[in-house]
Amino acid sequence: MNVTLTVWLITIAVTIAFFVYEFYAHVRKPHEPTLGESARWSAFYIGLALLFGVGIGIVSGWDFGGEYFAGYLTEKALSIDNLFVFLIVMTGFAVPKIYQQKVLMIGIVIALIMRGIFIAVGAALIENFSWVFWIFGGLLLYLAYRQAFSHGESDPANGKFMRFMRRILPVSDEYNGDKLTVKKDGRRFVTPMLLVIIAIGFVDLIFAVDSIPAIYGLTQEAYIVFTANAFALMGLRQLYFLIGGLLERLVYLAQGLAVILAFIGVKLLIHALHKNELPFLNGGEPITVIPEIPIWVSLLFIAGTIAVATVASLAKTRKDSRASAIAEKASDEDAAADAITDARERP
Repeated sequence: MNVTLTVWLITIAVTIAFFVYEFYAHVRKPHEPTLGESARWSAFYIGLALLFGVGIGIVSGWDFGGEYFAGYLTEKALSIDNLFVFLIVMTGFAVPKIYQQKVLMIGIVIALIMRGIFIAVGAALIENFSWVFWIFGGLLLYLAYRQAFSHGESDPANGKFMRFMRRILPVSDEYNGDKLTVKKDGRRFVTPMLLVIIAIGFVDLIFAVDSIPAIYGLTQEAYIVFTANAFALMGLRQLYFLIGGLLERLVYLAQGLAVILAFIGVKLLIHALHKNELPFLNGGEPITVIPEIPIWVSLLFIAGTIAVATVASLAKTRKDSRASAIAEKASDEDAAADAITDARERP
C-alpha cells in the first residue's frame, strides 16, 4: 500500500480538526448530552468510518479494505471495553455528569497520542526485526488470558497507582467546577478532576499495549493501523452516553475480546513461522506447514465473536433480571403472608 507523505499529513490534520471541532462545539460548555445528540453523532462517526473503509477498498484494493474493516472492528470493540473502565473510573471519583464529557474528551485524545506513539514504534520494529511477531503473538495470548480471567477485579480509581498519586500530590476534597487546581489559604491544591485525568491516562497506556499488537496482527500497514484507531476513537464520547446503561449489561464483552485477542495472537505466531529468521528454529528458514489465516476469515471471526458476545450478554442479563424480579415478588408475597398470619394470631 503506497501512502505518500502528503496523504499522511492530510489524514493527521483532518483527525486533529475533528477533535478540535468536538471540543469547541460540544465539550467546552459543560453539559450532559441528550440521547438524540449522542445517537446522531455516533451514527455519523460510524458511517464515516465505514465510508473510509470502502474508499480504501476502491483505491487500494479489497485486501487492504478487509484489513481496515477487521482492524476497525477489533479496535472499536477494545475501545468499548476502554469505555467500561472509564465508567468505573468516573464512578469511583464521583465525577459530576456535566463534566464527564471533558474527561472523556481528554481521555480519548490521550488514547490517540499513546496509540500513535505505539504505532510508530511497532512499525519500526516490524520493518527491521521480523522476530517481533513472536513477541506480539505471545503478548496477545497473555493479554487474552488476563482479559478472560482478570477483568473487573481492580478499581482504577483506588488502585496502587492512584494511592501513590494521592500521597505525592496535595488533593482537595471536592470538585471546583472543571478546574484542575484550586488555591486555598494561600496553598495550591489539585482537584479530584486532575486525578481522574491521570487515572484515564494510565488506563489509556494499558489499553494501547493491548490494541496495537492486536491490529498489527491483522495488518502491517501503519496507515491502516492509524486510521482504524482514529476512527474507533472518534465518536467514542457520544457512544459513552448512548450506551452508558448498556455497558454494564455486556457481561461477556471481556470474554469475547479475550477470544479475539487469542485468535489474533495465534494468527501472529503463524505469520512469525512464515517469516522465521531465528537461526535456532528450522535453521533460520521459514516454516510454511500451517497456512496463514486469510483476512476474510479474520474479519468474519471477529465480527461473529462480537455478535455472539453481545447477544449472549443481553440474554444473560435479561434472564438474571427476570430471576431477580421473580425472587423479589416471592419475597414480597412471603412478607405479605407473614403479615396476614401475624394479624390473625393477635388476640
